Amino acid sequence: MQRPSSKRDDSKELEALGLAIRAVRKEQGLSQEALADQAGIDRSHMGRIERGERNVTILNVLRVSNALSFKLSELFKRAEL
Repeated sequence: MQRPSSKRDDSKELEALGLAIRAVRKEQGLSQEALADQAGIDRSHMGRIERGERNVTILNVLRVSNALSFKLSELFKRAEL
């Protein structure tokens, strides 16, 4: 699993993306830990992504999208990006 940096990033766009990821995860009945495991991302990093605290890389967004079996374009649409 990748190790996240300790730097915190704040933006409304990151928060919107994180909320979209969380909403889809919950709709699918997945725990944060299960999604993180399926995406190959550390669970604590996944929490930071969902709270909009991390400027997530496109690679990790793709991993999350694939783990959710959810189109990347639909994930961005939910985030209104």
